[in-house]
Amino acid sequence: MGIVGSLYINGKRIVDLSADFRLKDYLTYEKWYETRHREKDLLKEAVYGLPELNKDKIKKARLIANPGCYSTAVILALAPLLKNNLVKEDDIIVDAKSGVSGAGRNLSLKTHFPEINENFYAYEVEGHRHIPEMEQELSILAQKKVKITFIPHLIPVNRGILATCYALLKQPLTTDNFLQIYKDFYKKEPFIDILDKGQFPQIKEVTNSNRCRLGLMVDKEKRRLLIISAVDNLVKGAAGQAVQNMNIMCGYDEKMGLEGE
Repeated sequence: MGIVGSLYINGKRIVDLSADFRLKDYLTYEKWYETRHREKDLLKEAVYGLPELNKDKIKKARLIANPGCYSTAVILALAPLLKNNLVKEDDIIVDAKSGVSGAGRNLSLKTHFPEINENFYAYEVEGHRHIPEMEQELSILAQKKVKITFIPHLIPVNRGILATCYALLKQPLTTDNFLQIYKDFYKKEPFIDILDKGQFPQIKEVTNSNRCRLGLMVDKEKRRLLIISAVDNLVKGAAGQAVQNMNIMCGYDEKMGLEGE
């Protein structure tokens, strides 16, 4: 926080990969991150750096709050639905899996090889820190309060996130209808892949890339839409997205440095 504050005062443009400027309410930040926020005045200046939703703001911003990895996968999966008032805002469930690198760099028992290898388990079931970030951004899109039940899991792979989202429909639309809605919503976004009907993403398809791949299906009997999202938590979920934000801020080609795999 202090480093960002000093850079900002000195006229620099910043892409911050921490969570310090993602949440607009400092009290929410202090509750979830259990530390005092020391740069409250900068919260109103920070732009949430999800290019697919905030590109125009990012172009003019001096401080970008780079999104969390789970948040990127989930918000991109749900944004077209909430923007178009197509699903119930208070009954969204997300079941997400992350590779071990998504658990952070700090050493802990759960990230030791003997613990994670040949294993698979839920963690932070009582509440993950990315929940308020997801709810904040999706509520802005929906223009009403959005609530999410979010359960993360750790899987024995190095990198990657697969998030399966379940949302109750307000209208009895078909899978084909929703595929077209998603294609229209993301038609100008170079890093979003909308898969054809009956196809769903895999982690290996996005490894080492800045892409987010989305597949979806309507469960007619239950009037529920399933959206599956895959990203590399270290690229689109972190450093790649930071480069994408930098490119937009500086007027470069958005894809510069990010098209290789």
